[in-house]
Amino acid sequence: MDDLENEQRYRSRSLWLNTLPGSLSPRASLDTNLDVDVAIIGAGYTGLWTAYELAKQDPTLRIAVLEAEIAGFGASGRNGGWCSALFAGDREAMAAEHGRDLAVALQKEMFATIDEVGAVCEFEGIDADFYRGGTLNFATSPAHVERIRADVDNEHLWGFTEKDFRWLSPSEANERIAINGSLGASFTPHCARIQPAKLVRGLAEAVERRGVTIYERSRVTEIAPYSLRTCAGTVRTEVIVRATEGYTPNLKSHHRTLIPVYSLMIATESLPSSFFDEVGWKERETFTDGRHLLIYGQRTFDDRIAFGGRGAPYHFGSSIKDEFDRDGKTFEELRKVLWSLFPSLGDARITHQWGGPLGIPRDWYSSVGFDRATGMAWAGGYVGDGVGTSNLAGRTLAHLITGTNSDLTALPWVNHHSRKWEPEPLRWVGVNAAKWATQKLDRREGKTGKRAKGAERILKRVLGGH
Repeated sequence: MDDLENEQRYRSRSLWLNTLPGSLSPRASLDTNLDVDVAIIGAGYTGLWTAYELAKQDPTLRIAVLEAEIAGFGASGRNGGWCSALFAGDREAMAAEHGRDLAVALQKEMFATIDEVGAVCEFEGIDADFYRGGTLNFATSPAHVERIRADVDNEHLWGFTEKDFRWLSPSEANERIAINGSLGASFTPHCARIQPAKLVRGLAEAVERRGVTIYERSRVTEIAPYSLRTCAGTVRTEVIVRATEGYTPNLKSHHRTLIPVYSLMIATESLPSSFFDEVGWKERETFTDGRHLLIYGQRTFDDRIAFGGRGAPYHFGSSIKDEFDRDGKTFEELRKVLWSLFPSLGDARITHQWGGPLGIPRDWYSSVGFDRATGMAWAGGYVGDGVGTSNLAGRTLAHLITGTNSDLTALPWVNHHSRKWEPEPLRWVGVNAAKWATQKLDRREGKTGKRAKGAERILKRVLGGH
């Protein structure tokens, strides 16, 4: 594949990569054996934040990042662009095991992480279109009103205030974004809109300025304590950081650690000012609604709507292929949902369609950890909420690896171990059945307007509590 074909392939992965200035030509590949202090597998957010924090804490460390494609090729260059305080994990279960105070402390660290990402962007000169406008979760069915208001009340029971989570009346919600059929919304200020590929590519340049070497087109084929193998050479190291997220099943020893579930997105053309005169959206809030099968959207820096959601099938054997990024039925469903929320889109064009795998652990609980006895470290299982969580992961891993005792290393997700996913065909049957049940539950609530609490509880048990 020549340079032009590579460039086109990488830019086709998402709107975000397609609109980046400059070249996406791969950095040099690893072509020999190597000795380093820390080897990081994956040049996405997790791997690069870890490299950044390690190099900042100890500039003498020899750090290498090995990436199968280019920095930002995976979810870091394709996601919805929410730098949010959402954490994938059951807070009740967390509090039962670790205590209420630590469960609350983790959420507060997630709040602070948004500002941390913004501060690094400013310090390193990364123009990631960072804009902290918060998130709106709209009720577009009576069933949503009950569920979303209960969620807000529950956050207040945990000690968070109206400044963190509050319910907006229909008129208040409409003043922010005029969503068709809105019955109100919850609002949290703890989210920033970003251009994700600008962040990951800028972060790659920042770690290089700190002396870290990134090897692209250098796929890791095997890992063992203190060494890893690529097609071109062996890397000997004191510490290995597995930062592979949705691509983790490609590693033989971790085939059932996470499953790759596809999330797909569409983007409109840049919309005229008349559209925003009608719908508002002045603070560029990210938005979702109360359905169970997740949707998410943002107003981009160039006034498009980038809109995504779940619904694509899970593929047998945790298979990952380029063609799975494109599922016509899912794209069409996303278009229908978006136009139902914003009928005034009229004949606006869809200019980009893309997708990619995200990593889901069996209990839908993100984790970060380090086993000093084997030199193995990891972070991930973000269930699609990794833009902010990966920054907290990188800072936490840097403390764990350097032996720095801190409040971060005591948080409840540190050294959490999720059980493995079931073998096939149970995995394929279970995951796709859960997706079908989720869609059916949304249709039922849409027709009746009533919250199906019993079905919710069953689905929560099947999905591990998320």
